[in-house]
Amino acid sequence: MTTIPLDKQTVEYAVFGGTILGGGGGGWIEQGLEVGRLALEAGDPKLITVDELSDEDLLVTVALVGAPAAKDKYVKPMHYARALEIVARLAGKPVQGLITNENGAETTVNGWFQSALTGIPVIDIPCNGRAHPTGMMGAMNLTELDDYVAHQGAVGGKGNRYIEIGVSSSLEKSASIVRNASIEAGGVVAVARNPVTVAYAKQNGSPGAIRQAIEVGQALLSHKGESAIDAAVKQLGGNVAVTGTVTDFRLETKGGFDVGVVTLNNNVELTFWNEYMTLEINGERLASFPDLIMTLDAKTGRPIITAAVEKGQHLAVITVPREKLILSTTMRNAKLLKPVEEIIGKTIL
Repeated sequence: MTTIPLDKQTVEYAVFGGTILGGGGGGWIEQGLEVGRLALEAGDPKLITVDELSDEDLLVTVALVGAPAAKDKYVKPMHYARALEIVARLAGKPVQGLITNENGAETTVNGWFQSALTGIPVIDIPCNGRAHPTGMMGAMNLTELDDYVAHQGAVGGKGNRYIEIGVSSSLEKSASIVRNASIEAGGVVAVARNPVTVAYAKQNGSPGAIRQAIEVGQALLSHKGESAIDAAVKQLGGNVAVTGTVTDFRLETKGGFDVGVVTLNNNVELTFWNEYMTLEINGERLASFPDLIMTLDAKTGRPIITAAVEKGQHLAVITVPREKLILSTTMRNAKLLKPVEEIIGKTIL
C-alpha cells in the first residue's frame, strides 16, 4: 500500500491542481482550501492507493449535494459520519474506502474530512479524473447496469429542518430524492452514495487521478506567473492555446448549472456548462470536452473557474488532450455526452 502523506502543503497542491483538472468547474479554491485544512485539524485523514484493498472491498462516493450559496444551509461533522453509517447499513457490509466524484478545487479533497472523523481511508480512485457537469458522468457507467441498486445516505439541516434519509432505488430516482432532501434541509446535505467494489472502480474509475492533481498543483505553485502556467501545462502534456483579454462574458443559471460563453479578443470563443466544453478560434475548433480546457490569470498563473470570469481579465487558455488525462469510462459513453450538445448548441461527439 502506498500512503500519500497529507499536510498543509499537500492540501494546497491538491486544491490548485484540482482546480486546473476541474476544467472550469469543481468548485472554488478558497472553499477547497478551507475543507482540506479543516480535515487536518479534525484528525488524521488517510489517502492511499488502491493496491492494498481486495477486489471485493466496498467503496463509497462522498459529496455535498445542493446549493453551496444557500443561506439556510447547515452541515456539521456528525452529518458526514451519519451519512456513511446509513449507506453502510443499506449496503449490508462495511465501507472499506471513500472516493470522490471528480477532480476540482473543492472535489479533489472530498472525503478527507470524513476520513479524519471515521478513520476510513480515502482511496485515490475518483469516479472521474476531471470535473464534469452531470451526476451521471460521475457514476462510473453504473447507468449501464440494469440491475444496479443505488444506495444513498443524506444528512443535513438543523432544528425542524433536520433531515436524514436512506434511499435505495435507481440512480436517477435516488439522485432526485436526495436533491429534494437538500432543499428541505435548507440547501445542502452531506451524502454517501453508490457503493461499488474495488474491482468495479478499477475498471470504470480513475486510479491515480488525485496524485495527478497533487503533481499538477506542485508544478504550478513551485513557479510564479507565466512560468507557473508553463510548468503546469508541461506536467499535463498540454499547451497554452491562446492568451487574450475577455471582451465578452455571458452566464445564465439553468437548472442549477452555469451555462455561458467567454469571448477573448473578439475572436476566441469558449462555451461552458459548469466546465468548459469547447474552444474555437476564428470558428475553428481546437478542443472539445472531455479534452481539458482551462483558463488561468495570464500574469499570476492563478486558475480562474468559469463562475469567476469577468470582462477585462487577461487570461491564458490551456488545453490538454483527453488521452493525457485519467478519465472514467463515462467519458467514452456517447449517451452521457449527448446532453452537452443540447445545452451548448454545438457538436462535440
